[in-house]
Amino acid sequence: MGILIPYESTGRSRQKARTRAAMLTATRTLLAEGVMNPTVEEVADRAQVSRTTAYRYFPNQHALLLACYPNLDSPSLLGDEAPHDVFERLDVVLENVARQIVDHEPELRTMLRISLERRPGTQEALPLRQGRVIRWLQDAFAPLRDRLSAAEIRRLALAIRATMGIEALVWLTDIGGISRTQATTLMRSSARAILRCALIDAGIEQGGKRPTKRGS
Repeated sequence: MGILIPYESTGRSRQKARTRAAMLTATRTLLAEGVMNPTVEEVADRAQVSRTTAYRYFPNQHALLLACYPNLDSPSLLGDEAPHDVFERLDVVLENVARQIVDHEPELRTMLRISLERRPGTQEALPLRQGRVIRWLQDAFAPLRDRLSAAEIRRLALAIRATMGIEALVWLTDIGGISRTQATTLMRSSARAILRCALIDAGIEQGGKRPTKRGS
């Protein structure tokens, strides 16, 4: 059985890349306008692409919506001059994640819906379940690796991830009734509180050091 090559990778690659980009831009525009389930046909019309051509790029709506998921594959959000203080490192990650959530809210809401609608037993990739934020948080906690076990750091990252994401934003804005600015501020405050409690429980000072024993 031969390897399936994506249509846009065969011949006239630049033109096809532009057509694909135009379709993704059209999809994101429709999502931002409140169209929760843009079809391939609707996107083709908005992008001024024939429907036959559109289906060559995206055989169905599911493939189209998954392709709109923002590219968030960076291994770290800390940059080349990352601070050493674990709270400062966490703040950098939280600021970036909060901005990404708000900037890509329509796409992320769509991905959340796709995740919830996924049939049991299917093997389709779920971008929301690939642990990007967890990896970024574990990277932020690197200065704690000689004080906390890998399992403890992962548990801490999971606890903070539960407070920081599109799921939390949807609940806080749609159910809690607060603004997006208030929601991201609350998420970041909750994340810092979780880190603070974890360090206290482990007997580690805010700077990442264990407190010295009296009389030593």
